[in-house]
Amino acid sequence: MSFLSSIGTYAFWFVVLLILLPGTIFTVQQQTAVIVQRFGKFARIYRPGLNFKIPLIEQIAGRVNLRLQQLDVDIETKTKDNVFVKMTVSVQYLIREDKVFDAFYRLQDPHTQIRSFVFDVVRANVPKMTLDEVFENKEDIATAVRTELSDAMDDFGYNIRQTLITDIDPDPKVKQAMNEINTQERLRLAAAQKAEAEYIITVKAAEGEAESKRLQGVGIANQRKEIAQGLSSAVGDFQKEIPSVSPQTVMDLLMVTQHFDMLKDIGAHAGSKVVLIPYSPNAVGDLTDQMRNAIYVGNEMGADDSPPAKK
Repeated sequence: MSFLSSIGTYAFWFVVLLILLPGTIFTVQQQTAVIVQRFGKFARIYRPGLNFKIPLIEQIAGRVNLRLQQLDVDIETKTKDNVFVKMTVSVQYLIREDKVFDAFYRLQDPHTQIRSFVFDVVRANVPKMTLDEVFENKEDIATAVRTELSDAMDDFGYNIRQTLITDIDPDPKVKQAMNEINTQERLRLAAAQKAEAEYIITVKAAEGEAESKRLQGVGIANQRKEIAQGLSSAVGDFQKEIPSVSPQTVMDLLMVTQHFDMLKDIGAHAGSKVVLIPYSPNAVGDLTDQMRNAIYVGNEMGADDSPPAKK
């Protein structure tokens, strides 16, 4: 009976050990802390690895994640120019290893607490800005959120690493209007650039034409000067050879020569269409007489307009 009793005792304790062993030995994962309580009171914090606790007396109250975490907060607010926008603020945080107790016991719902601070900061800053300023100053808004959260959550053991405004989404009608404004602005700039280009082209063309006419006038003037100098030289040379011939006769001869050269040039072009009304060699003499009379009349009129000589 004693042997059977001993076997029963050993079997009893073996069964008890099997029941209590899972509640005695446990493991803690890396970057995790385990809170253990004894009869509902905080007992200790266990670090990663194999750990033991007193069965039935001590219980695991919770596990605290020490890795970097992210919480996305969606907010709808109004800007200064009365545009409702939806914003997404991403808060990256972690729990400090030296303040695991505060992070676990002092906050009932840390995510709700973080959301409240984010809502408060965003809705205090965005209504002071227009929609364009919100897009331009989103980094300033994120910095304000991070500063406010860091000051508030540090006492609870939360280290705010970064806050990012990942999305700014105005009403679809507002986005369509903004795109239309941008399109019209670009069209206006394109029209202004086109008008300015056409203005430059017109001005440059006018300047080119004016310069062309000026150079053409200079060329004609130089041509006439050279012709006059050539005629004067020809008359002088002709009189040297035949002193008895008067300058007028030499000019008549040159005019006749130029006249026939012109006729030759006209006949040399197959496509020339010229009508001479009337034509005879005497016309050259008439032209000379007309030029002579004109010069004479001009000289006389100039002499009449001159002031009388002083006595």
